[in-house]
Amino acid sequence: MLTGSCHCGNASWTLQGDPGSITACNCTLCRRYGTLWAYDYEGERIALTGQTASYTRSGRETSSLEILFCPSCACVLSWRGLRLQKDGRRRMAVNMRLAPPELVADLPIDHFDGLDTFKDLPSDGRCVRDLWF
Repeated sequence: MLTGSCHCGNASWTLQGDPGSITACNCTLCRRYGTLWAYDYEGERIALTGQTASYTRSGRETSSLEILFCPSCACVLSWRGLRLQKDGRRRMAVNMRLAPPELVADLPIDHFDGLDTFKDLPSDGRCVRDLWF
């Protein structure tokens, strides 16, 4: 199990099992937050604890997700889909930058073009360690 917590320690997440590869996205939110995402579903392998506040992009009628962050220190913990998938599950991702570096350093990074094409980009072979150290 991996855990991550905000800077002040008031909010945290857990992710059960292998997180797989981590996603770096260049959309207008992720590039500003500097997040690295691991995915699953609400109430399944991902759990949040502590108080969170949320941000949903304004000016769009069809926002697809909300960003959850600590209201005290403002660290971004996760995103959560605003609509259920066809199977009734809600997609979520947790910010791996909040996990202890030594536990996630070797996880491979996938790149996603959330800005222009909304497609996966070719792997460049980097892992989390390459961005942090």
